[in-house]
Amino acid sequence: MKGRILVLGGAGRLGHTAARAFRSAGWQVASLVRGSSAAGAAPGTEIIEVDARDSAAVVEAADDADVVLHALNSPFADWPTQALPFAETAIAAARRSGATLVFPGNVYNYGAGMPELLDETTPMRPTSRKGAIREAIEARLREATDLRRIILRAGDFFGGPFGGSWLDRIIIRNIHGGRLTWPGPLDVRHEWAYLPDLAQALVSLVEARERLEPFAHFGFAGHAVTGREFIDAISRSCGRPFRVGPMPWWLLRPLGLVVPMFRELSEIAYLWTTPHRIDGTQLAEVIGELPCTPFNEAVAASLTALGLRRRRAR
Repeated sequence: MKGRILVLGGAGRLGHTAARAFRSAGWQVASLVRGSSAAGAAPGTEIIEVDARDSAAVVEAADDADVVLHALNSPFADWPTQALPFAETAIAAARRSGATLVFPGNVYNYGAGMPELLDETTPMRPTSRKGAIREAIEARLREATDLRRIILRAGDFFGGPFGGSWLDRIIIRNIHGGRLTWPGPLDVRHEWAYLPDLAQALVSLVEARERLEPFAHFGFAGHAVTGREFIDAISRSCGRPFRVGPMPWWLLRPLGLVVPMFRELSEIAYLWTTPHRIDGTQLAEVIGELPCTPFNEAVAASLTALGLRRRRAR
């Protein structure tokens, strides 16, 4: 065994996928999940049934951990009350045994004025509540100088065994009716992370941790594609064309006054109108060639995992 990793949020999209990848790489993996979510944990991992809001129990579960992966997440509307406390719990858990703490960053921190190319030197100027919360979490990680900390920043997730992404909740929600929804202009480039690739990058990065600075952060260059490219990949996988409609932002914004989820989504609508991609050069210098499933294959596998039949492209 290469060591023990405690995955906080082991039944979530990233937690489950990362737990599988670490287990396959020869790690002893403990998946921390709520009791009601235990069935969603990766097979072959140690299941620890703990409510993440019970900080003391989470910290106790980190005994003998070499690495703690903070993959806890909350519904969008609960971020203001849960995101920072979860981060504090993850920090305390890593301190329990002097473990390396790993956190998956995203691009919310950069705000509506972000440049097209995002790298480790890009200034963070959040323009949304979610972006400000993410920036605060990363600031807290920087302050935890008694720990080794790693941030791997990625775009929007797709792929893996579960739903809950922009792909299934928005883009293909009406696919059986022959219609897709795209949240922005079809010619704008958007950064995506295929979860199995991101999980493999996490494994490689963690296994190189002794060569890193005590606080290290990297960008994961996944698939930066336009809406048109994504729609074409879906059509190719399904073997049929689809009608494409816009996201009804005009309706969500006023409804956000009474529906918190709509308010939170509307605050990050700029991600679909501002072209952006992540530079993975520094990550590649550490782990070598980045894991990268060809985009059409990644989309086809994602649709299959969501229960949609894949057909061979004509």
